[in-house]
Amino acid sequence: MSETVQRAPRISEILADIASQKRKTVSVRDVLEAFGDRAFGALMFVFAAPVALPMPPGVSAILGAPLLFITSQLMIGRRTLWLPKVLADRTMTRGDFAALVEKLSPYLTWIERRLRPRLTFLYNRWLDGVTGLVCLVLAVIVFLPIPFGNMLPALAIAAFGLGIAERDGLLGLFGGVATTISLSVLALLSGAMIAAAATFVKVLAATLENVWPF
Repeated sequence: MSETVQRAPRISEILADIASQKRKTVSVRDVLEAFGDRAFGALMFVFAAPVALPMPPGVSAILGAPLLFITSQLMIGRRTLWLPKVLADRTMTRGDFAALVEKLSPYLTWIERRLRPRLTFLYNRWLDGVTGLVCLVLAVIVFLPIPFGNMLPALAIAAFGLGIAERDGLLGLFGGVATTISLSVLALLSGAMIAAAATFVKVLAATLENVWPF
């Protein structure tokens, strides 16, 4: 008699289950406990994915703080995720959480239908540490108020996180590509901002020189 291997719940299913529970608020601790030993990858996705979508100003700073803690612990090789009480007890109303899940669900379920364990050699203690370091750098960028500079790094973190949770190395490779593109775009934006600032200073200096020739 053959035994049926039970599939682990998808991230979208766990999020939908949390959103459907009869409670007034949902805390970060509730989400952490719901994902159990998949918390690292799942919470990286949960906190990064909304920033990769059009969101009101200030969302990246709110979601970026937990990402700093999660990615730094992945970098140093912790096996269980710990969050300080001030972050773990942070809450949002169940309605807001359900709205967020509803916004993410179409994208997440589309991706999940194509996920499967592959290239799993990319997931080991050493490479997890490298991934954690890369994602920590990206999380710092997400946390900072950089105009147009948050979405691509958040997308990369979300891809890395979902890849870790589902053991899909192809998604991890996509995260690497997204990281390269996001850092390149950020470098271009930074270069353009520095050049614009330098031009502004030169024009201002020339104007002041004409107005006050002494």
